[in-house]
Amino acid sequence: MEVENKKVLYTKEAISRRVAELAEEISRDYRGREPVLIGVLKGAFIFMADLIRCLKVPCVIDFVRVASYGSGSASSGNVIIKKDIETDITGKDVLIIEDIVDTGITMRFLVERLKEKNPRSLKVCAFIDKRARREVEFEADYVGFTMEDGFIVGYGLDFDEKSRFHPEVYVVDEQ
Repeated sequence: MEVENKKVLYTKEAISRRVAELAEEISRDYRGREPVLIGVLKGAFIFMADLIRCLKVPCVIDFVRVASYGSGSASSGNVIIKKDIETDITGKDVLIIEDIVDTGITMRFLVERLKEKNPRSLKVCAFIDKRARREVEFEADYVGFTMEDGFIVGYGLDFDEKSRFHPEVYVVDEQ
């Protein structure tokens, strides 16, 4: 089943431009270093793949899978690790790659958890920063797009595991 009642929010061209800009900024900031990029599954995989292809610095990649949504569109508030990282990040520069920062609960949890592994530095790159639903203070270090509110799908973002495949980001009318 496909999500209906959607309209384009970010075109594939706008996404491509913004990902390239983020990669330039990250490449500048990490010049001479080899950061560990940790993608948050499943939503960030497309963004992370495009971002890595644009970077001008070598990097190590790993993935973590956290859950706080279940099959709904609102966070449950409980965050669990479903797949932990496999890379030793002690003393390393770490950049978390996230699809969307919404309530901030998941990212705050993940940042605190990874800090326990003693990285040299730890930053977050979010494709989308959705400000209106923030429940805890959290600011990503790199942000692709900022929006206030609305339910979005496409470019890795899903609703109940559907609609990730779209090359654009759509806002869905939640009637």
